[in-house]
Amino acid sequence: MDSNHLIILLLLLGLMGATVPVFMALFFTGAVGLVVLTGIDAQIVIEVLYRSIDKFALVVVLFFILCGNIMTTGSIVQKLVKTANVLVGFLPGGLAMAGVLACGFFGAISGSTVATVVAIGGFMIPALIENGYDEKFSVGIMTTAPILGIVIPPSISMILYAMVSNDRIEALFLTGVLPGILIMLVMSLYSYFYCKHKNYKTQPRPTAKEVLAVFKESFWALCLPLLIFGGIYSGLFTANEAAVVACFYAFIVEIFIHKDLKFADVKQIIVSSSVTSATLLAIVAGASVFGEYLTFEQIPDKIATAVVGQISSPWVFLLAVNLLLLVIGMFMDIISATLILTPIFLPLLHKFGINSMHFGLLMTINLGIGYCTPPLGVSLYISGAAVDRNLVFVSKAVMPFLILQIGLLMVLTYWADLVLLLPRLVYGG
Repeated sequence: MDSNHLIILLLLLGLMGATVPVFMALFFTGAVGLVVLTGIDAQIVIEVLYRSIDKFALVVVLFFILCGNIMTTGSIVQKLVKTANVLVGFLPGGLAMAGVLACGFFGAISGSTVATVVAIGGFMIPALIENGYDEKFSVGIMTTAPILGIVIPPSISMILYAMVSNDRIEALFLTGVLPGILIMLVMSLYSYFYCKHKNYKTQPRPTAKEVLAVFKESFWALCLPLLIFGGIYSGLFTANEAAVVACFYAFIVEIFIHKDLKFADVKQIIVSSSVTSATLLAIVAGASVFGEYLTFEQIPDKIATAVVGQISSPWVFLLAVNLLLLVIGMFMDIISATLILTPIFLPLLHKFGINSMHFGLLMTINLGIGYCTPPLGVSLYISGAAVDRNLVFVSKAVMPFLILQIGLLMVLTYWADLVLLLPRLVYGG
């Protein structure tokens, strides 16, 4: 590492350590590297900022953020939870399973882990505790299950990965379907045996009439994920257009059918979504400037050459990358990490013969686990606030579930055929 690269690294770490906002740390470090150390005209930095957010793929992200806020404000979330509960609530640990299943339903619409932990976790953690479930178990499962928000398609982080890697978004989405189902299955089985061992009380088995009544009540909410997937994979509309259709549908259902959303609420929803979207765009812009510096200095190629010289096995490479991403996820949000690291890893994937869509799914899960790992895991703080518990308590609560998810990550790392099965069936290759 030469002196300029060392200066940039220390500057970036110093700014982050000083709690400077991530987008400012990335932008300032990249700008210093480009303008001061390499002598590039400052006009180039402005052009990079403009190009970074002038991408149609970002429209998808912005509208899925809006869609998630509509559902959180309205009653779609409660109806999804009620549907999940009627399906599995009568089993040992059924209410916990319902929470996991609800995270899958909500993730199939929102594409965000943070939105899922706020909407489902904020609703389910108190419900589990009120029904006699152990507080630590309740917090642990409803803090970690929302990883389904970015694994089950559509996924905001996958959209950003595809934007950098140029993979087809629709095909990349399909890589998350089977892994998402596997995560739901494993976490539900853990809940079943844990709660059966603890002899928690179960709910009465619903009658067929009750099940039909719940499905009738939740019909319009359940149609939303079907509309998104059906429209995308039937060719009726693209993934970009699906986000807009989902927002329009959610508004119509909540205002005119469920009538749980008032026109007076629309302004606040749009303002809240705009603030979240602006934050995202600022991170994208800052990360792009830093990425431009990395590209100009050919750092990804240098890293690729160094890694290939030290590691010859794809298996060892994937293991090393998993460990690296798990550590990075403890300190960096998934958006910044995806935008910064993807250009670095892409040259390595080609050298080791690793499918970029398979790697995109692995990166998504790795960094999604980061939402639940201290010291900076956002989900830990959200769940802690819901039960008025500190970071240490929540960190201990999530440990059994993180072990399960990391175990599944290892399985998916070396079982690429499972991850790529649906994309190959639909798109070939």
